[in-house]
Amino acid sequence: MSSLLLKGARVVDPAVKLDVVADVLVEDGMISCVCEGGCVDAPADAEVLDLSGKVLLPGLVDMHVHLREPGFEYREDIESGTRAAAHGGFTAVAAMANTNPVIDEGAAVEFVISKAEDLGYVKVYPMGAITVGLKGKQLAEMNDMVKAGAIAFSDDGAGIQDPLLMRRAMEYAVVFDALIVAHCEDEKLVDGGVVHEGLVATRLGVAGAPSLSESLAVARDIELARLTGARLHIAHVSTKESVELIRAAKAAGDVRVSAEVTPHHLVLNENALDKTYDTNFKMNPPLRSEEDQAALIEGLLDGTLDAIATDHAPHAPHEKELEFELANMGTTGLETALPLVVESLVASGKMDWSLLVERMAHGPRKVLDLDLVTLEAGSVADLTIVDPEAEAVVTKDWLLGKGKNSAFLGRTLKGLASDVLVDGKLVMRDGKIVEGE
Repeated sequence: MSSLLLKGARVVDPAVKLDVVADVLVEDGMISCVCEGGCVDAPADAEVLDLSGKVLLPGLVDMHVHLREPGFEYREDIESGTRAAAHGGFTAVAAMANTNPVIDEGAAVEFVISKAEDLGYVKVYPMGAITVGLKGKQLAEMNDMVKAGAIAFSDDGAGIQDPLLMRRAMEYAVVFDALIVAHCEDEKLVDGGVVHEGLVATRLGVAGAPSLSESLAVARDIELARLTGARLHIAHVSTKESVELIRAAKAAGDVRVSAEVTPHHLVLNENALDKTYDTNFKMNPPLRSEEDQAALIEGLLDGTLDAIATDHAPHAPHEKELEFELANMGTTGLETALPLVVESLVASGKMDWSLLVERMAHGPRKVLDLDLVTLEAGSVADLTIVDPEAEAVVTKDWLLGKGKNSAFLGRTLKGLASDVLVDGKLVMRDGKIVEGE
């Protein structure tokens, strides 16, 4: 029997009303005890980790990640992406379907699962495409993908423009009680916009995308979910109007809707853009106004937004080091998400550690209908350990994923994951990835 004793951490889990300094004993991949007064029954040969001053949490989950494999391995692959996830403190990720070929059939889902089992540092839950080839014309075979292990369905990267097709997708999903993850964007209203429509866009002389391009699509999909009874999740919410629509839908209680927000939309706004035209700040949805940013934080704190998800979008240098209008959209996020949340929300007093767990561990699992990981005996030992005082400068060398297109390059972040356990196995220890044998 393999045993690991995690000593002296602050152990936080709102699901079991826990926030104490305690020892946690892990045996054969499971938590065997959480001992507030210290574990006196640990096996004599147990490996011991002194976690004094650190915070031990249920394993974090990122429910919106682009691992790029198959087809775009030059940007990221399952091995490099899951290494980055572990480095960022995550124990599991949900992988989007916009690969090449698109994950729109059972065999493609099986490929991702198999590759992740062989090479992944963390657990990978693949999403399937809603439409064949992500072309928004013909429904993909959801039944085939559900049987293969798809966790949800999304045409992320290109919102479904045809409302009738989205209705049919939701009606089909209801048969399996499958989750529809909606990229809400009316492309005609975007009209080529690459930043938020407002004063900054005008000052920079680039085309802007109005908030309405998102909120109108959010309103449509909420109404379609109400009509069909489908489970709907709104990806990467960025506008105050979207937050208000989701809040009202939840209050009405007659529609099953959840939503997520990215760290970069929580800590940045359109004012991050300047005349350097740094393409690492070019993303979809774009960085919005300060008013939108405040609404997103409020929505996260009051539960309107269920989860923090990174929308980790790695790109190669030749896809980002271009004129602003031509560069690909997206920023990486797996390795910076946790410290950004710790710095901007926990350290500032806006959020406590329990709420961080709700939004980065329990929330994503509930939305994806995964088993909760709790800090109690009998639970799987998927654990994230945070050093609130640890700091790092975000450099291309510090980022372990292939994509170096971070909006936070050069920034010093505080509050890093120090250790990560997946099924009781250390995949990161003292900030260093534990390479497999």
